[in-house]
Amino acid sequence: MRTALRFGILSALVLVVLAAIASSAPAKTHVITFGKWTTVSWFPGAGRDQDKPLMLKMRALLVDGRAKEYVLGLPHDVTDRLFVVRRIFRVNDSLPEDSAPRWQWQRGGWLLVDRATGRVSPINLPEFDVGYSSVSWYRDYAAYCGVSDDGKKTYAMVAQLSRRKPVLKKPLSNDGVPDDAAPDSACPAPVWQRAPVRVSFEPVGGAKQTFAIRGHAVDVVNEVEEEEEGSK
Repeated sequence: MRTALRFGILSALVLVVLAAIASSAPAKTHVITFGKWTTVSWFPGAGRDQDKPLMLKMRALLVDGRAKEYVLGLPHDVTDRLFVVRRIFRVNDSLPEDSAPRWQWQRGGWLLVDRATGRVSPINLPEFDVGYSSVSWYRDYAAYCGVSDDGKKTYAMVAQLSRRKPVLKKPLSNDGVPDDAAPDSACPAPVWQRAPVRVSFEPVGGAKQTFAIRGHAVDVVNEVEEEEEGSK
């Protein structure tokens, strides 16, 4: 019985030592890189044959040498550890009667990449439309013109990575976006400025609107009144 007790104590000590070694071992370092640029065809109109394709430049997002996703455009560094980049993926456009798959590239949403852990996760941008919204990033804020589900309304949107609800959601137009509208045509990419932090939206055919961003709070900026006060 003493032998069994000693064996049990020894086994427990071994487990404690192994656990201590495992906890003190340095975390694995992940390598995040990009592949070579490649030009692909993109059909904005859901891949209809009569649509003229646009050419996009894309490349692989590599985590430890393996392709994790495919992305387009340049990444935006949020911190020295996190960055965001837009996703592109292939979808099967074949019909049930087609004998073989018809793969086509489509633009997707945005991804958050953690350089330390190698984790790649999708970002939820409320009212973001993959066809018509153009995002402008500043720090961890994303500014863009959102589109309602029925396509009949557009909004001035500012989302923050740490929040589920948008920091700003203000109606811009009730005209919406027509089905045959050009890509990224909800409005031009918003323009940011710092000190103080502000973002301006200027929809086509609409008046320019500027908002001051203070953490999670937003104030409407009347630039006309500011110019009059500055001239006094």
